[in-house]
Amino acid sequence: MTFQIGEKVVYPNQGIGTVENISSRCFGTRVESFYLLRLTCGRMTVMVPFSHVRVVGLRKITRNGELARVLSFLSGGACMCAHDWKNRFKSNSEKMQVGGLLEIAEVLKSLLLLEREKPLSFREKRMLDRARNMLVTELSISRGLRESEAVEMIEGALAKDGLILPPAL
Repeated sequence: MTFQIGEKVVYPNQGIGTVENISSRCFGTRVESFYLLRLTCGRMTVMVPFSHVRVVGLRKITRNGELARVLSFLSGGACMCAHDWKNRFKSNSEKMQVGGLLEIAEVLKSLLLLEREKPLSFREKRMLDRARNMLVTELSISRGLRESEAVEMIEGALAKDGLILPPAL
């Protein structure tokens, strides 16, 4: 998968970034090309080698068809949630690292369902907030909305399933 300078991309578990530069560096006799990304969250920059794009899961912004599936899932899709904290956290961490929008929505919804039953641990609260922010940001960028409008869309979808989107931490 190739990206162009100025293109918005998703860096799994970190959020949305913009390709600011494409450069090459020498490592001994080997030349490696890199994407320089500026992440919107935290204004951090990251260099991703071309050879690791698939490994880290760098991908293009989700299109409208997938967004419709995500919103449909939030409004009525079933969630599987492990009862053991360790297994649940591991599963959710793996979904966040994959970085697909549907996986992020699964993490968000499963944690919201769990929060109905009992308080979330500190780490799960942070994961819930990260999933929330990633979903809101990608939805707003993909559809050309303000973040407040994206939040309203997500809140509307979750409300159909009796869930409430918490405010950002």
